[in-house]
Amino acid sequence: MKNANPVPKATLQRYPVYLKALRKLQKNGVSKIMSKELSQFVDIEPTTIRRDFSFLGSLGKQGYGYDVNKLIEIFNSELGVDFDEKIILVGAGNLGKALLNYNKWDYVVGEITCAFDSDPAKVGSIFGIEVYSMDSLEEKMPEGCRIAILTISENVQKTVDRLIENGITGIVDFTHQHFQVPRGVVVKVVDVVSSIQELVFTTNSMDTNTTAEK
Repeated sequence: MKNANPVPKATLQRYPVYLKALRKLQKNGVSKIMSKELSQFVDIEPTTIRRDFSFLGSLGKQGYGYDVNKLIEIFNSELGVDFDEKIILVGAGNLGKALLNYNKWDYVVGEITCAFDSDPAKVGSIFGIEVYSMDSLEEKMPEGCRIAILTISENVQKTVDRLIENGITGIVDFTHQHFQVPRGVVVKVVDVVSSIQELVFTTNSMDTNTTAEK
Protein backbone atom coordinates (compact mmCIF):
# COMPACT_ATOMS: atom_id res chain seq x y z
CA MET A 1 0.00 0.00 0.00
CA LYS A 2 1.36 3.42 -0.91
CA ASN A 3 2.32 6.03 1.65
CA ALA A 4 -0.63 8.32 2.36
CA ASN A 5 1.64 11.35 2.66
CA PRO A 6 2.14 13.52 -0.42
CA VAL A 7 5.40 12.89 -2.26
CA PRO A 8 7.81 15.86 -1.88
CA LYS A 9 8.71 17.75 -5.03
CA ALA A 10 12.41 16.92 -4.62
CA THR A 11 11.55 13.22 -4.47
CA LEU A 12 9.41 13.44 -7.61
CA GLN A 13 12.32 15.05 -9.43
CA ARG A 14 14.54 12.11 -8.51
CA TYR A 15 12.10 9.42 -9.67
CA PRO A 16 12.98 9.79 -13.40
CA VAL A 17 16.68 9.55 -12.44
CA TYR A 18 16.03 6.25 -10.69
CA LEU A 19 13.97 4.95 -13.59
CA LYS A 20 16.67 5.74 -16.12
CA ALA A 21 19.29 3.92 -14.03
CA LEU A 22 17.00 0.94 -13.47
CA ARG A 23 16.31 0.63 -17.20
CA LYS A 24 20.05 0.49 -17.87
CA LEU A 25 20.53 -2.08 -15.12
CA GLN A 26 17.72 -4.20 -16.54
CA LYS A 27 19.29 -4.00 -19.99
CA ASN A 28 22.55 -5.26 -18.48
CA GLY A 29 20.81 -8.26 -16.92
CA VAL A 30 20.63 -7.01 -13.32
CA SER A 31 17.56 -8.44 -11.57
CA LYS A 32 17.99 -7.14 -8.03
CA ILE A 33 19.93 -4.32 -6.42
CA MET A 34 20.64 -2.90 -2.98
CA SER A 35 20.14 0.80 -2.25
CA LYS A 36 23.90 1.09 -1.64
CA GLU A 37 24.61 -0.30 -5.12
CA LEU A 38 21.99 1.90 -6.79
CA SER A 39 23.51 4.87 -4.99
CA GLN A 40 26.71 4.44 -7.02
CA PHE A 41 24.76 4.67 -10.29
CA VAL A 42 22.69 7.75 -9.45
CA ASP A 43 25.01 9.56 -7.01
CA ILE A 44 22.27 9.80 -4.39
CA GLU A 45 22.71 8.71 -0.78
CA PRO A 46 21.26 5.23 0.06
CA THR A 47 19.21 6.72 2.90
CA THR A 48 17.64 9.18 0.46
CA ILE A 49 16.90 6.38 -2.01
CA ARG A 50 15.19 4.29 0.67
CA ARG A 51 13.17 7.29 1.84
CA ASP A 52 12.14 8.14 -1.74
CA PHE A 53 11.10 4.55 -2.41
CA SER A 54 9.09 4.40 0.83
CA PHE A 55 6.51 6.75 -0.68
CA LEU A 56 5.69 4.00 -3.19
CA GLY A 57 5.06 1.34 -0.57
CA SER A 58 7.08 -1.61 0.73
CA LEU A 59 9.32 -2.35 -2.24
CA GLY A 60 12.36 -4.12 -0.82
CA LYS A 61 13.34 -6.70 1.77
CA GLN A 62 16.05 -6.27 4.38
CA GLY A 63 19.20 -7.99 3.15
CA TYR A 64 17.67 -8.82 -0.24
CA GLY A 65 17.39 -5.45 -1.94
CA TYR A 66 14.98 -4.34 -4.62
CA ASP A 67 13.57 -6.28 -7.54
CA VAL A 68 14.62 -4.24 -10.59
CA ASN A 69 11.72 -5.36 -12.80
CA LYS A 70 9.17 -4.61 -10.06
CA LEU A 71 10.65 -1.16 -9.46
CA ILE A 72 10.49 -0.33 -13.16
CA GLU A 73 6.85 -1.45 -13.31
CA ILE A 74 5.96 0.72 -10.30
CA PHE A 75 7.82 3.77 -11.60
CA ASN A 76 6.15 3.37 -15.00
CA SER A 77 2.79 3.43 -13.26
CA GLU A 78 3.66 6.38 -11.01
CA LEU A 79 5.20 8.50 -13.76
CA GLY A 80 2.65 7.56 -16.40
CA VAL A 81 5.45 6.19 -18.58
CA ASP A 82 4.70 3.48 -21.09
CA PHE A 83 7.71 4.10 -23.34
CA ASP A 84 5.64 5.23 -26.29
CA GLU A 85 4.87 8.82 -25.26
CA LYS A 86 4.51 10.77 -28.48
CA ILE A 87 6.56 13.96 -28.35
CA ILE A 88 6.77 16.64 -31.03
CA LEU A 89 9.57 19.10 -31.65
CA VAL A 90 8.79 22.63 -32.81
CA GLY A 91 11.86 24.22 -34.35
CA ALA A 92 14.33 22.16 -36.39
CA GLY A 93 17.31 24.53 -36.22
CA ASN A 94 20.70 23.63 -34.75
CA LEU A 95 19.36 22.87 -31.26
CA GLY A 96 16.37 21.04 -32.67
CA LYS A 97 18.61 18.87 -34.83
CA ALA A 98 20.75 18.00 -31.82
CA LEU A 99 17.64 16.91 -29.92
CA LEU A 100 16.49 14.81 -32.86
CA ASN A 101 19.89 13.15 -32.96
CA TYR A 102 19.58 12.38 -29.24
CA ASN A 103 16.09 10.97 -29.66
CA LYS A 104 14.68 8.05 -27.62
CA TRP A 105 16.05 9.35 -24.29
CA ASP A 106 17.31 5.90 -23.23
CA TYR A 107 13.75 4.66 -23.82
CA VAL A 108 12.60 6.28 -20.57
CA VAL A 109 9.93 8.72 -21.75
CA GLY A 110 9.12 7.80 -25.34
CA GLU A 111 10.47 9.54 -28.40
CA ILE A 112 10.10 12.49 -30.72
CA THR A 113 7.79 11.22 -33.44
CA CYS A 114 7.96 14.26 -35.71
CA ALA A 115 9.01 17.89 -35.88
CA PHE A 116 7.62 21.13 -37.28
CA ASP A 117 9.35 24.21 -38.67
CA SER A 118 8.27 27.37 -40.45
CA ASP A 119 11.29 27.27 -42.78
CA PRO A 120 10.46 25.31 -45.97
CA ALA A 121 14.16 24.44 -46.34
CA LYS A 122 14.01 22.35 -43.16
CA VAL A 123 11.04 20.24 -44.23
CA GLY A 124 12.03 16.64 -44.89
CA SER A 125 13.72 13.92 -42.87
CA ILE A 126 16.36 14.53 -40.18
CA PHE A 127 17.93 11.48 -38.53
CA GLY A 128 14.98 9.46 -39.80
CA ILE A 129 12.37 11.75 -38.25
CA GLU A 130 9.98 13.68 -40.45
CA VAL A 131 9.99 17.46 -40.25
CA TYR A 132 6.75 19.05 -41.43
CA SER A 133 5.78 22.60 -42.24
CA MET A 134 4.07 24.50 -39.40
CA ASP A 135 1.22 25.02 -41.85
CA SER A 136 0.41 21.31 -41.50
CA LEU A 137 0.49 21.16 -37.68
CA GLU A 138 -3.19 20.35 -37.29
CA GLU A 139 -3.00 17.71 -40.00
CA LYS A 140 0.24 16.02 -38.91
CA MET A 141 -0.09 16.25 -35.11
CA PRO A 142 0.23 12.67 -33.76
CA GLU A 143 -2.93 11.36 -32.16
CA GLY A 144 -2.78 11.54 -28.37
CA CYS A 145 0.30 13.78 -28.36
CA ARG A 146 0.54 15.82 -25.15
CA ILE A 147 4.13 17.04 -25.01
CA ALA A 148 6.00 19.51 -27.22
CA ILE A 149 9.62 20.61 -27.15
CA LEU A 150 9.92 24.26 -28.15
CA THR A 151 13.18 25.56 -29.67
CA ILE A 152 11.93 28.48 -31.75
CA SER A 153 12.81 32.18 -31.41
CA GLU A 154 9.92 33.88 -33.23
CA ASN A 155 6.13 33.93 -32.80
CA VAL A 156 6.52 32.02 -29.54
CA GLN A 157 3.22 32.99 -27.86
CA LYS A 158 1.27 32.43 -31.06
CA THR A 159 2.86 29.01 -31.50
CA VAL A 160 2.23 28.05 -27.88
CA ASP A 161 -1.44 29.02 -28.18
CA ARG A 162 -1.75 26.93 -31.31
CA LEU A 163 -0.09 23.91 -29.69
CA ILE A 164 -2.43 24.11 -26.71
CA GLU A 165 -5.43 24.34 -29.02
CA ASN A 166 -4.26 21.05 -30.53
CA GLY A 167 -4.02 19.15 -27.27
CA ILE A 168 -0.55 19.94 -25.93
CA THR A 169 -0.53 20.06 -22.11
CA GLY A 170 3.21 19.90 -21.43
CA ILE A 171 5.92 22.12 -22.96
CA VAL A 172 9.70 21.82 -22.65
CA ASP A 173 10.83 25.39 -23.23
CA PHE A 174 14.22 26.19 -24.80
CA THR A 175 13.09 29.58 -26.15
CA HIS A 176 14.33 31.92 -23.37
CA GLN A 177 11.23 34.04 -24.10
CA HIS A 178 8.31 34.78 -21.82
CA PHE A 179 4.94 33.33 -22.77
CA GLN A 180 1.75 32.55 -20.94
CA VAL A 181 -0.22 29.32 -20.71
CA PRO A 182 -3.60 28.55 -19.15
CA ARG A 183 -4.02 26.60 -15.93
CA GLY A 184 -3.48 22.90 -16.53
CA VAL A 185 -0.61 23.34 -18.98
CA VAL A 186 2.83 22.58 -17.53
CA VAL A 187 5.97 24.37 -18.75
CA LYS A 188 9.47 23.10 -17.97
CA VAL A 189 12.06 25.76 -18.76
CA VAL A 190 15.52 24.57 -19.81
CA ASP A 191 18.01 27.40 -19.31
CA VAL A 192 21.54 26.21 -20.05
CA VAL A 193 23.11 29.63 -19.39
CA SER A 194 21.58 29.86 -15.91
CA SER A 195 22.72 26.32 -15.16
CA ILE A 196 26.29 27.18 -16.16
CA GLN A 197 26.16 30.35 -14.05
CA GLU A 198 24.95 28.32 -11.08
CA LEU A 199 27.77 25.83 -11.61
CA VAL A 200 30.38 28.59 -11.81
CA PHE A 201 29.05 30.13 -8.60
CA THR A 202 29.03 26.75 -6.84
CA THR A 203 32.53 25.77 -7.93
CA ASN A 204 33.87 29.20 -7.01
CA SER A 205 32.29 28.90 -3.59
CA MET A 206 33.83 25.46 -3.14
CA ASP A 207 37.28 26.80 -4.12
CA THR A 208 36.90 29.68 -1.65
CA ASN A 209 35.90 27.34 1.16
CA THR A 210 38.78 24.96 0.39
CA THR A 211 41.27 27.83 0.43
CA ALA A 212 39.87 29.11 3.72
CA GLU A 213 40.29 25.68 5.33
CA LYS A 214 44.00 25.50 4.49
